[in-house]
Amino acid sequence: MTTTITSDPTAATTPEGNDLPVVAPTTIRIDRSAIVAPISRRIFGSFVEHLGRCVYDGIYEPGHPTANEDGFRQDVIELVRELGSTTIRYPGGNFVSGYRWEDGVGPRENRPVRRDLAWHSIETNQVGLDEFARWCKLTDSELMMAVNLGTRGIEAALDLLEYTNHPAGTALSEQRIANGVKEPYNIRMWCLGNEMDGPWQIGHMSAEDYGKLAARTAAAMKTADKNLELVVCGSSGSSMPTFGEWERVVLEQSYDYVDYISCHAYYQERDGDLSSYLASSLDMQYFIETVVATADHVKHKLKSKKTIKLSFDEWNIWYLDEHQASDEVNDAWRAAPRQLEDTYSVADAVVFGNLLITLLKNHDRVASASLAQLVNVIAPIMTEPGGDTWRQTTFFPFSVTSRLAKGEVLRPQIDAGTYPTKVYGDAPLVDAVATVDAGHSALFLVNRSQTDSIDVSIDVKDLGAHTITEAVTLHDEDVYAKNTLENQDRVQLKQLQGAVLENGMLTVTLPPVSWSALALA
Repeated sequence: MTTTITSDPTAATTPEGNDLPVVAPTTIRIDRSAIVAPISRRIFGSFVEHLGRCVYDGIYEPGHPTANEDGFRQDVIELVRELGSTTIRYPGGNFVSGYRWEDGVGPRENRPVRRDLAWHSIETNQVGLDEFARWCKLTDSELMMAVNLGTRGIEAALDLLEYTNHPAGTALSEQRIANGVKEPYNIRMWCLGNEMDGPWQIGHMSAEDYGKLAARTAAAMKTADKNLELVVCGSSGSSMPTFGEWERVVLEQSYDYVDYISCHAYYQERDGDLSSYLASSLDMQYFIETVVATADHVKHKLKSKKTIKLSFDEWNIWYLDEHQASDEVNDAWRAAPRQLEDTYSVADAVVFGNLLITLLKNHDRVASASLAQLVNVIAPIMTEPGGDTWRQTTFFPFSVTSRLAKGEVLRPQIDAGTYPTKVYGDAPLVDAVATVDAGHSALFLVNRSQTDSIDVSIDVKDLGAHTITEAVTLHDEDVYAKNTLENQDRVQLKQLQGAVLENGMLTVTLPPVSWSALALA
């Protein structure tokens, strides 16, 4: 039964008259001077990999009624624009460690069909760099390119850079022009491989070997263009046995040549432990703090004046245990098989929204982030071949945050009660972040309690706000409710009832297991 925690918890009672557990009142203060960082739109990036149905039957389906001349689904393009994703990391992911970029340019009828060893499937190469760059323009996205340091190296990276960014007059720039692209793509952000710490990665290597290769590749690429922004591979997760040490060794080799180090993290509910799962953002916070401390240690050791930023270029909810126990990856060598098509619940979306809050709260160091992935594969957008496209529950926190979060991120002062978890110890019941722009501000909040609504008093006097222009929440009596092909609108955003702004004090009641957003003017 849902009850409400009031500002005087000792006086709260259930409708039956029984005393509630004593829970501290929740108060939040927004200080206009507590600036984390100006908001970079790159924090709302995403990720498209040649995996499962993300590209084929996802963004690309030539026979679909909405397909354009390139074969891209217009209904998917519209949802991507609504989602508000900005920078798109491409083409992987594990896929990139065996990828030959040359296979995906030139006349489609001449492109080779290859085996993709990463996901044990067939790659037709009908979508390559030039097509994907056109798709990015249709979605108002910045292309973030990854190079293959698994089976290839410096020469292939330099060739790709010449093809994409050199204006004209060289062999590969002229090849691009002959392929119908006169102007260079001017791609600014480049990933130096992918998850090279992982034994599952094609070309997996030690931290020292990878650090040396990444440094040589980065130095060569910056010889071609000193203004490139390069991302070196960090750990694939905080549970990796080399976590921390990998970052130290890699950065000691490559620090002078790179600008970002990557972070990857995925979360799922395990063993029915919803309490711990709802506090997953505490692990993300630990991950960020550890990588920042390690990067700064290397900075001081090398006596460098440069500060390395973090690119959290893979993050999401992913039911990896179930995937590994399935037969999705097998010996069939299929083209675009259904893989990793998780269907997300309300609880998943609340955790997801909390992860996004954590990225914003650390935006001074997490300068870029990529939701992995965008369509069909652990994605906020789903499609059916020849049929519909629809929004998963995780679509809503991302789209609203991307739309409302502008200007600068503010770190709020939160005084909230806690609850016990098996994995993380005591976790706060409420988490939040704020943003402020000229004349407008926004608040994003989560309630991790599984049983209670929580009244929250928020001091917003510093924001100069007088009006609530929007108040929405993602909540359902069934925390495991999902949107499916058969019931695409089962879960929707709802109006957050009862929010009041008066004399600089905002009071809201957050439903249990909920993510909420408010816009003020």
